Amino acid sequence: MKTMLGMAAAMTLSAGAAIAAEEWDMPMAYSDSNFHTQNGKIFANCVRTGTGGELDITVHGGGSLFKGGEIKRAIQTGQVQIGERLLSAHQNEEPIFGIDSIPFLASSFDASETLFAATRETLEETLEEQNLKLLYSVPWPPQGFYFKKEVNNVADMEGIKFRSYNSATARLAELTGMVPVQIEAAEISQAFATGVAESMISSGATGYDRKVWESLTHFYEVDGWLPRNSVMVNMDSWDDLDEGVQNVVMGCAELAAYSGLWRSKQYTDFTMKGLASNGMTVGPASEELVDELKVIGETMTTEWLNAAGESGEAVVKAYKEATK
Repeated sequence: MKTMLGMAAAMTLSAGAAIAAEEWDMPMAYSDSNFHTQNGKIFANCVRTGTGGELDITVHGGGSLFKGGEIKRAIQTGQVQIGERLLSAHQNEEPIFGIDSIPFLASSFDASETLFAATRETLEETLEEQNLKLLYSVPWPPQGFYFKKEVNNVADMEGIKFRSYNSATARLAELTGMVPVQIEAAEISQAFATGVAESMISSGATGYDRKVWESLTHFYEVDGWLPRNSVMVNMDSWDDLDEGVQNVVMGCAELAAYSGLWRSKQYTDFTMKGLASNGMTVGPASEELVDELKVIGETMTTEWLNAAGESGEAVVKAYKEATK
């Protein structure tokens, strides 16, 4: 009996040790109600369940642990083990990070997935050089313009203070005559309420989550691009996991990529209706505005290709071949 009790106690201690073996923090820039954050929590629960508690990931939404602009660096340096970041915000480090924000290159969910597939190998290699391992990536809904007035052409944008979140959106502001103001997602509501910003290009999801109808009046659908959020792990932390745990994490990552894409598609229609029901004018941009934006998009595509060089050209070529 004593032997059996001793064995049971040992097993309990062993289970307890396994549960507490690894505890990771996962900062995310967007609110707990955002579908990316919800998807991240499902991923974390999948890992916790699949490893029997051997790896326990705690999600910190809304930029509560690190602000959006700090997350990637925090993962690289080991301040946290895992996190989610909009990689296009770091295009100034490596052009490949901004490929999903080239205007009108990939403006649908199917095109976004094809572009990511063509980009993934190069993206993973680039991240590994920065001590990061890519787990999964989920697109935002197609991007559209928010304003606090009616806008029918580029001339109507002159002088408007425009919220930018990466170098592509800042350049877009410059080319349309607007004034770019760098603002992270968690600060959007306050920026519009105080007049720091008067416009942005973003998804219906961001506008709905931040209740931008309290300050803005119009949303114009242009389907400019679908930026992607990427979940990454510090490579040293990854290497410390045993192979079985790594396999569970990758399996959960595949599920998260699939469910995140589904959530993004579902959220698109929901948020469009939500913006309209809260008093915003929601609808397609005028043909004149779209035509002018496409010309600007061609300029930005050329600029990106010049910066990305041969590797960037190869990725875009592979993407276009896949979409034929």
